[in-house]
Amino acid sequence: MSENIVFSSEAMGAPVDTLSYEQARAELDAVVRQLESGQSNLEQSIALWERGEALAKRCEAWLEGARERLAQAQQAQQH
Repeated sequence: MSENIVFSSEAMGAPVDTLSYEQARAELDAVVRQLESGQSNLEQSIALWERGEALAKRCEAWLEGARERLAQAQQAQQH
């Protein structure tokens, strides 16, 4: 039975590292709604959770990049 179990969050959509912030956030929202619905089996839930974690990290990376750019722009204006 275990040979049929495949936990592949990549199979759920585009590779996370290619997504824009808006795309990652929208997909993360969909993942959360799907998990909260309780309609997924255990295998699907685990794959959704993994995908959600990857999407959340992608969003955080975009936000951190935006924070850095803002800080640089503010610093440049001060000089």
